[in-house]
Amino acid sequence: MHKLDMWANSEKIVFKEKFIEKYSKLTDWDEFKRYSSAYLRKCIRVNTLKISVIDLKKRLEKDWKLDTVPWNKDAFWIEHQAEEKRWDVGNLKEHVLGYIYIQEAASMLPPLVLNPKAGDTVLDMCASPGSKTTQMAQMMENKGIIVANDLSGTRLSPLGLNVQRCGVTNILISISRGQHMKDIMFDKILVDAPCSGTGTIRKSAKTILMWNENYAKKMQHVQKQLIENAYRLLKDGGEMVYSTCTLEPEEDEEVIDYMLEKYKDLKVEKILLSGLKTSPAVMEYKNKKYNSQVKDCIRIWPQDNDTEGFFVCKLRKN
Repeated sequence: MHKLDMWANSEKIVFKEKFIEKYSKLTDWDEFKRYSSAYLRKCIRVNTLKISVIDLKKRLEKDWKLDTVPWNKDAFWIEHQAEEKRWDVGNLKEHVLGYIYIQEAASMLPPLVLNPKAGDTVLDMCASPGSKTTQMAQMMENKGIIVANDLSGTRLSPLGLNVQRCGVTNILISISRGQHMKDIMFDKILVDAPCSGTGTIRKSAKTILMWNENYAKKMQHVQKQLIENAYRLLKDGGEMVYSTCTLEPEEDEEVIDYMLEKYKDLKVEKILLSGLKTSPAVMEYKNKKYNSQVKDCIRIWPQDNDTEGFFVCKLRKN
């Protein structure tokens, strides 16, 4: 495991009492706090639409140390060979040229689980800034169609820039609220839903300052709308992935439980990714027991793999 490098201001991170009470019941609080207060390793994904992994490594290994992400052979944790230096990876010409994409390691999981293939028709319902969109295009070898959607032009601006930089050509960009999309049916759908973001504390300490007990329920309302419309847009036999970067049961397992109880033709698929450590799904929360299929969803706590926290579920429409 990577040696934790604590933030200079980690002592200033103050967790609210109700947050501590809640998360102490969900995980090992001391470990969660320790990792959430630690520097998040910089991670890159090699854009194989433009360069091979071997050639990219040759370009960088003189000055940079690259450690392969176990669950993604195209991705590396990266740090400068001179430990006292923390150069900005975003200034590398390889980044400007679109040879690499700076993307947190856990963020790569939803596309890997969805596993789109060349020729598929895919919807990325909440696509900005394009991390997962460009990753799926790479997996599809620019063949097939990805509809990359988000709700405003402001949010789509970075998506458009990243798509161009990465040389993605199999994409249609749309502006719509995901819950209002209609008329097109898809083989595969990614719903990387807006959320409260409690898995991202180590990247953005303000997340914990913004947290309150009611926010998760507010976000759940939007999340249910998004995933229900994804169900309507999914072809029979199609697959969708629901993911968040939050660790709130209300936004994760409870949303999946809602869908399984309402739509009996939905089934949860097991997720198996070599090299990835996962934690069990929450099966009961606030005296409510969830559908037995929820056990096949996965939670990624920050302390599991020294990453951000993530929740991922794969569903098939039978």
